[in-house]
Amino acid sequence: MADRVHRGTVFGTEAAAYAAHRPGYAAAAIRWALAPLGPSARPRVLDVGAGTGKLTEGLVALPVQTVAVEPDPAMLAELTARLPQVEARIGTAERIPLPDASVDAVLVGTAMHWFDPHRAIPEFARVLRPGGVFAPLANVVDDRVDWVAGYAVAAGGLPSHRNNSARRPVRHPGFSRFELAEFPHTQRRTAAGLVATVATHSDTLMRPADQRAAKLNRLAAYLRGRPETEGEFDLPLVTLAQRARLEPA
Repeated sequence: MADRVHRGTVFGTEAAAYAAHRPGYAAAAIRWALAPLGPSARPRVLDVGAGTGKLTEGLVALPVQTVAVEPDPAMLAELTARLPQVEARIGTAERIPLPDASVDAVLVGTAMHWFDPHRAIPEFARVLRPGGVFAPLANVVDDRVDWVAGYAVAAGGLPSHRNNSARRPVRHPGFSRFELAEFPHTQRRTAAGLVATVATHSDTLMRPADQRAAKLNRLAAYLRGRPETEGEFDLPLVTLAQRARLEPA
């Protein structure tokens, strides 16, 4: 558990780079996640493990009330600087600083692997109103594209369309059967930007400086050898989404 907490707060020193280089989420995936709520008037949506607000900014583009909860103060400060209209609180998935039955949906963006599911999912159920939605989302690179498959390997094994845990079904007796959907997505990038993105990954940040530099140099060399990554280009991504509703007690 201590390692999970340490790794989950390692990003704070790179909060600005994280905000600059990490991708947002496919708008269609966010709309799909919230669709079971129906045309309710501005549902209240909680983004847990919100980081610098990559998923949050997709929520504020919709007619919803957004609450962001994040354990790392530096990451949350970056979020509030970029999205001052969002209600933002320090907290964890295992101890959400909200009252019972206070939100209509709980969304998680590429953060479920940081949580203790035995404590976090019951906490999601606690803050959800009856019939509310829980939806974890994750961005993965689309390694069905040849150069992207090579990029995933050169970057040290990125979560990808073929190789990821985000498609593994979530199960909890408090929720209905989880549905899974995937949505094509892209991010406008440069080769230097991709290297900078990988530099924000926890596996990179936690390496000794020499190993970190060697990893990033290998990645830069791979990208220099691919014509697809000259100048600006679209990085093919897929947003994977699951959703389920809170069952009546």
